[in-house]
Amino acid sequence: MRPRLRTEGGENTMSRTILALALAGSLLGLSAVTATAQEHEGPVPPRQKWSFAGPFGKWDKAQLQRGFKVYREVCSVCHGLKYIAFRNLEEIGFSEGQVKTIASEYKVQDGPNDQGEMFERDGRPGDYFPPPWPNENAARARYNGVPPDFSVLAKARSYERGFPWFILDIFTQFQEQGVDYIHALMTGYKDKAPEGVTLPPGAFYNEYFPGHALAMPPPLSDKRVDYTDGSPTTVDQYGKDVAAFMMWAAEPNLETRKRVGFQVMIFLIVFAGLLYFTKKKVWANAH
Repeated sequence: MRPRLRTEGGENTMSRTILALALAGSLLGLSAVTATAQEHEGPVPPRQKWSFAGPFGKWDKAQLQRGFKVYREVCSVCHGLKYIAFRNLEEIGFSEGQVKTIASEYKVQDGPNDQGEMFERDGRPGDYFPPPWPNENAARARYNGVPPDFSVLAKARSYERGFPWFILDIFTQFQEQGVDYIHALMTGYKDKAPEGVTLPPGAFYNEYFPGHALAMPPPLSDKRVDYTDGSPTTVDQYGKDVAAFMMWAAEPNLETRKRVGFQVMIFLIVFAGLLYFTKKKVWANAH
């Protein structure tokens, strides 16, 4: 009879090796995430309080309307809103008549007509917001680049929070990095760069922009936009309102997503409980 080989020691050694490699990989991954977070130049944008934050967040329609006013009077000179139709403004509290009035103040290209030519007409509720420039080449010539579209910017802009915050964000459902960053950017301009910092010609110093040299001049100033609801007419308030509006433009179905997500979680919890008690009942006499 062959002698039985003793493998317990080898198995233990192998287990310890695998565990050590797993721990090393985890530490390497965490250090990489931390290094990525540290690559963000400048201070981390301060967290703001948003009505739409958290699993039960909802839009503050008054704030969204103020944000649209800031966009329309200040930001729309350079930035488009191409994925939003005029009729979508009814979702933030504008009446049908107000939407028709707003749409009619824009010129929209249509056609071709019977002669095969394109023409301009007044906007209608079903039209999408037209761009502020004839084409992208015209934008590049005027602004030395194409200004980003506002209807996706709040989801496209973000920053790394690093370890352990990115893990906690999963459980707290923190998804407001974009609007926090936009608000910080709007309020982060400085009259002059710190000592030892040289800006390229035509650039403006912003403490939250990566590299700090921003080609866009400060768009907001106190009392630039009139509010009729008594809200403060300050750069800080303008920044919050326009950031909230941009978040709505980027994800107009946010409330529906959160409501359905909560309902699905409740269903899964109840379903898991039913499965557990069913299994317990079926296998009660199996042993």
